[in-house]
Amino acid sequence: MATLLNPARHPALWRDYLELTKPKVVVLMLITSLVGMFLATRAGVPWTVLVFGNLGIGLCAGAAAAVNHVVDRRIDALMARTHKRPLAEGRVGPLAALAFALLLAMLGLVLLLTFTNALTAWLTLASLLGYAVLYTGFLKRATPQNIVIGGLAGAAPPLLGWVAITGHVSAEPLLLVLIIFAWTPPHFWALAIHRKQEYAKADIPMLPVTHGEHYTKVHILLYTCVLLAVSLLPYAIHMSGPLYLGCALLLGARFLQWAWVLYRGSRPHAAISTFKYSIAYLFLLFIALLVDHYLLLNL
Repeated sequence: MATLLNPARHPALWRDYLELTKPKVVVLMLITSLVGMFLATRAGVPWTVLVFGNLGIGLCAGAAAAVNHVVDRRIDALMARTHKRPLAEGRVGPLAALAFALLLAMLGLVLLLTFTNALTAWLTLASLLGYAVLYTGFLKRATPQNIVIGGLAGAAPPLLGWVAITGHVSAEPLLLVLIIFAWTPPHFWALAIHRKQEYAKADIPMLPVTHGEHYTKVHILLYTCVLLAVSLLPYAIHMSGPLYLGCALLLGARFLQWAWVLYRGSRPHAAISTFKYSIAYLFLLFIALLVDHYLLLNL
């Protein structure tokens, strides 16, 4: 297997650079950004903001992901889930990846400054630096609470979408950030349990490695309870209506059920099943927010 210590045998393909941006993660982030945009207005979202605003946010998110590939390249080479990544196999060099990340970040910020507003651009830059520098460069290797502290950077997209429309920060988008912030620990810790041996091999202090699986399962259960409570707050502050409330209760109850199954250890592969459900949960919860918003507008 090629590594970063050896030159790549073949020139990098466009697919390698696309993989550096973690496109599946970016798509989920952009869904929450889109919802933030539409929730921020009772009128339609201007097409320039819709297209170029989300493109700018997506490019900056992709830049942060590319930096993550560079910083984690030796760790990635040790883990089964990540050992085929472009830098881990030597298909893309670190300097090329950093140049690519810088290009994406600059283009993304230019788009945000041109088609949205300065506050959106600076908040996006702060989110990029929070993930690429604070989380990837320091927290990931420093503390088992890395996901909890670093999760704030990944929770920013709905706020960015909201600010792209309104030009200011208010309570509603911060509540959306809080939902993703509460969602992040059970989401990632479930994956960390599934990949515990790999994280231990790579010497990453994920919670299951440092404190054991039982401790982690308890905290997944507790955070899922917090998430369920937080997810009801949009209804409590009259940001959303009964449709969202029903969806939040059903989706949250199912998440809580998976967290309980994981805690009890009653099913094989419960950790990865919980992780996969958490992705569907966040997607469906934000879609419910969007549908409910337009339902209220038509009443």
